[in-house]
Amino acid sequence: MKKLLVVMAALAVLLIAAVVVVPTLVPLDTYKEQAVRQVRAATGRDLRIGGEIKLSLFPSLAVEVNDVAFANASWASTPDMAKLSRLEVSLKILPLLSGEIEVDRFVLVDPVINLEVDKQGRPNWTFETAAPAEAQEQAKETTAKGEAAELPDLHFGDVRLINGTVTYLDGAKQERFEVTAVNMTVSLPGLDDPLKADGELTWNGEEIDVDLGVENPRKLLEGMTTPVALKVSSKPVALSYEGQVTHAEPLRVEGDVTLDVPSLRKLAAWTGNPLEIGGSGLGPFSLKGVLALSGPKVSFTDAEIVLDEIRGKGEVSVDTGGAKPDIRARLDVDTLDLNPYLGGKDGKEASEKPKAGAKQGPGDWSDDPIDLSALDAVNAELAFSAEAIRVQEIEIGRSALKVTLKDGVLIVDLSRLELYGGSGRARVAVDGSGPVPTVKKSFEFSGVQARPLLADAAGFDRLEGTAEAEMAVTTRGRTEREMVQALKGSGVVKFSDGAIHGINLAEMVRNATTAFLDPGAQKAQKTDFAELSGTFVIRNGILENDDLKLINPLLRLDGAGTSDLPKRTVDYRVEPKLVATLEGQGRTREAEGITVPVIISGPWHDLSYRPDLTGVVEDVLKDPEKAAEAAKGVLKGLEKGGGGEQGIALPEEAGKALKKLFGN
Repeated sequence: MKKLLVVMAALAVLLIAAVVVVPTLVPLDTYKEQAVRQVRAATGRDLRIGGEIKLSLFPSLAVEVNDVAFANASWASTPDMAKLSRLEVSLKILPLLSGEIEVDRFVLVDPVINLEVDKQGRPNWTFETAAPAEAQEQAKETTAKGEAAELPDLHFGDVRLINGTVTYLDGAKQERFEVTAVNMTVSLPGLDDPLKADGELTWNGEEIDVDLGVENPRKLLEGMTTPVALKVSSKPVALSYEGQVTHAEPLRVEGDVTLDVPSLRKLAAWTGNPLEIGGSGLGPFSLKGVLALSGPKVSFTDAEIVLDEIRGKGEVSVDTGGAKPDIRARLDVDTLDLNPYLGGKDGKEASEKPKAGAKQGPGDWSDDPIDLSALDAVNAELAFSAEAIRVQEIEIGRSALKVTLKDGVLIVDLSRLELYGGSGRARVAVDGSGPVPTVKKSFEFSGVQARPLLADAAGFDRLEGTAEAEMAVTTRGRTEREMVQALKGSGVVKFSDGAIHGINLAEMVRNATTAFLDPGAQKAQKTDFAELSGTFVIRNGILENDDLKLINPLLRLDGAGTSDLPKRTVDYRVEPKLVATLEGQGRTREAEGITVPVIISGPWHDLSYRPDLTGVVEDVLKDPEKAAEAAKGVLKGLEKGGGGEQGIALPEEAGKALKKLFGN
């Protein structure tokens, strides 16, 4: 027994001596030099270890390296691609004897990583002595087939990253990003045990918390599928993902995604891209749905979207595997209120519509080149529907829109549009595939109540009635001006059972001077009609109309003229004609009587309206007796008074003037 105790004591002394003495005998400088040479041979860059290296064998195999730096590319803006103040690695000894690697401690202190891309797109993480292409391809094939080498058992204890910094510099765009105060703690008992990592970092003055969980790290590393959960949260944005990840070729991801943004405006400003959009919109935004990614294909389905007061559902898919990206999307919303984004009535910058009759300035067409080449960058098919749409004062009912973009040709189909009691549809085709863009537009609507629509859309409330319209136009050109000059097409407009407010055409005929010069004469007056209609033709930017027609109990109105769209001018003549008898608005036979032509002319922003009194004289001189008879018939109807169906009250002075002009 005594001998055994002596042997054990001797072994203990030898073990203690080994733990204390061996580290002092190991030539650490030699290993430092070897490490530097190995890194140089593998990457073509220098590894610098400026501080001392410490080695210990008890209670674990531990190495501490201080002041380490890895050189950057020769063209980079900083001398070091990576550096750190201290690296601590500690391995448990007993597990090593059985072939397992159990990391008792792995700590990086003050690591700084500088990532950079030069103006030619060359990254600094590409080394001069990269692995041969054949070896890289073989490695990819092995990973794709799931034939990666079996991973040893790894166990991690204290794994931390303390006060890290990562920078990224884009030389082409001259943009620089920096993430500071990176602190991370990792828990990984084993490759078959759940991995948990949590930490925080600071970017643009905001702290971001990150939590990552991987159910089976071994499966993830070996190209199999395992559940993964990720949460990224900060004041400007919060993002979470929970689903399956397959780390193989191609990478596959499928799971639930939730995104919450308290304010899109604040988020954009935080990222350095402030939104220059008026109004009060672009506040709270949330999105949740199912994300599926497999190589070049990514989709987001069962999506629920909330933006301010807008709520919708939809889906989107993108395939980047072809010659150009292909996008498919659908969005259905309940009420789409655009006013908060247009500075409308609900926005901070309420946009005031021009008052009726207000002059808007001359304006002109642009000569800036129209570049539609971007239309050929992607192919897309988008569908949109809404139960209601608000644009400033305009209220639109149920709407359905489909947008197709293929090989530079954009087609917009508005297949459904409920508008002020009526409905309509429209189609726009824009071809940007050739050197000269072409545009085709067509629309039609019926049953629309004109007065509320025009009042809400343009502040114009002088025209009422049930409106119907059709139009089809085409054009081509390299600038806006060229397109207007090349415009051609045709259309028809019809208003039924309505009125023109603010003017009484019959009164105008009775007393042209008062009707045009006395502002008070225009108050509370209107001209009823059974029909106001006309067709038009556009040739090379010149709009022509020769069949404007208004049917009224006491008069008929005809009009004809042109509008020079390139010059933005009007030259139009309206001829109201008093009828000899009152047979109601539905009277179809040709009216007989005298005319008081009205000339409408000038630039769009400053139209002039004047009676053509010469036309009155010419009409009387052509057939005095017929004109007198027409006037007598009108006077009989008018003098029945009351403003009812059989007559309109005639001001005394106007009656005297007519009688004096045409006799009794």
